[in-house]
Amino acid sequence: MPLYLDRHDLPGVTAEDVARAHAEDLKVSGKHDVSFLSYWFDPDLGTAFCLARAPAAENVAEAHAEAHGLIPTEIIDASEDAILRFLGKIEDPADETEVTTAFRTILFTDLEDSTALAESLEPSRYLDLLKEHDRIIRRALLGAGGREVKHTGDGIMASFDDVRAALACALEIQAGFGQRIAAGGQPPYRIRIGMAAGEPVDHNHDLFGPTVNLASRLTDIASPGEVLVSAAIEDAAGQEYVFEPRDPVLLKGFAETVPVFRLVGRAPR
Repeated sequence: MPLYLDRHDLPGVTAEDVARAHAEDLKVSGKHDVSFLSYWFDPDLGTAFCLARAPAAENVAEAHAEAHGLIPTEIIDASEDAILRFLGKIEDPADETEVTTAFRTILFTDLEDSTALAESLEPSRYLDLLKEHDRIIRRALLGAGGREVKHTGDGIMASFDDVRAALACALEIQAGFGQRIAAGGQPPYRIRIGMAAGEPVDHNHDLFGPTVNLASRLTDIASPGEVLVSAAIEDAAGQEYVFEPRDPVLLKGFAETVPVFRLVGRAPR
């Protein structure tokens, strides 16, 4: 049966309100052949997401309409694999105290001059280099609780529940490649990192939406060894990390210039 992710724009509601609405959904779900699996809520943004299995999107909307009248702003087809990679495990909250936000941080890495490296090295040597590259990044992801969403060939896309964990991971990745160079690893190379934060759906029928696009574009403009982040990450990081503002840039796919910040490191204690 298809899987659907729906979004509700609910300014002013509380986690308790959303939990009660979800409980009402469960009461009528059988009548509409819908199985509600989980939900997420962000009180700051006033948005809720519901994950459900149903024969069609209309069944989900009808169940919501009967249960409480809160019709979704949009409903999209969703891949269970994509949901797990972006949002993590699917688990129905027991009550409002267990409700988590759908706000996620996306991190992209990109190998410096990967095409030139592939052309200059024997295929087996280049494959070994990529394996080494993957080990450094995946070790950092494991330590920071990040989820690998996909491998891009010369980089990795990952998702994090927590902004600070993502920033710690970026610094750990930087350190890992720095240590490799310091130890005389051949050939020497660096990676660039781009990061952005947001919700999985942004009114464009795309599970990942602009957040992923922004993280990817920031990676494209980063210098080797540099970590560039979006304004949402700089704002959510608090005082634990230090950033350097860059001039706003016009990125492909974005109508207006975008604020950009370079991650300098952890703030002195």
